[in-house]
Amino acid sequence: MRHTRTLAGTAALTMALTLAACGDSGSDSASGDKLTQLKDKGVVTVGFAGEDPYSFEKDGELTGATIALHKKIFKDMGIDEVKGVKTEWGSLIPGLKAGRFDVISAGMSILPERCKEASFGDPEILYTTALMVPEGNPKNLKNLEDVKKSGAKFSTMSGAIESGYAKSLGIKATEVKSPQDGMDAVVRGRSDVFALTGISLRTMAEKNPDVKVDVTDSFVAVVDGKQQVGAGATVFKKGDDTLRDAYNKELAKITGDKKAYTDVIGEFGFTDAERPKGDLTTEQLCKGELPDAK
Repeated sequence: MRHTRTLAGTAALTMALTLAACGDSGSDSASGDKLTQLKDKGVVTVGFAGEDPYSFEKDGELTGATIALHKKIFKDMGIDEVKGVKTEWGSLIPGLKAGRFDVISAGMSILPERCKEASFGDPEILYTTALMVPEGNPKNLKNLEDVKKSGAKFSTMSGAIESGYAKSLGIKATEVKSPQDGMDAVVRGRSDVFALTGISLRTMAEKNPDVKVDVTDSFVAVVDGKQQVGAGATVFKKGDDTLRDAYNKELAKITGDKKAYTDVIGEFGFTDAERPKGDLTTEQLCKGELPDAK
């Protein structure tokens, strides 16, 4: 009889532990937990690649347009501190998935293949492409079609959207690890041209006035008859939907107002021209729904 009671007690304890474990598992996997955890800690850790003017370090301090957005938005969400983990561009999404940081702060372009790996917030920066060339633009390059026709030595940044353009257009490209590497390649003659977002190249040229390079006018690349309209966003880990949605709610207060937008990131060279106007959505970009070339 005593043996029977012991078995019953053990079974009851096992049942209780099983139910408790199930409850804990459900709680841990709930998408709302990430937001709660960050609020409790008061700190969000962002992954960044050191690309000026988006997210970079200056005098040991984390700064840049997307960092400014994140400091404002996460503070309004009840998360006071933004810390950074620097990594190469191509390691940002793998690092996010591995839990090295909570979100990506890099103005990353929303692309279908990236949407399969991570969850993108609403658009926060509109993009165009430009070319960095030697001073005087000796090959008279104005767009990617010119690059293809000329056979120029071409560089793009590993993992950047321009690398995808080159592949789609059949342009042979050498990939570099950073914007600085791209500029160095042009200056030292290893490349005739380096492609990146217009605002990134303009910022580099302005901050290096003694470097003998020019930056072309910005343009919208065309691939397979489609305008490659681009937008950058904050990137979240798959499943962190509550965190993403709370972020989007605060972001809309900034992107929905010209003054609010330029107040936050205007000092980094961004204008109303880079402000999303609501006619381009993350859903569209994740599906690859782009307008026809005019």
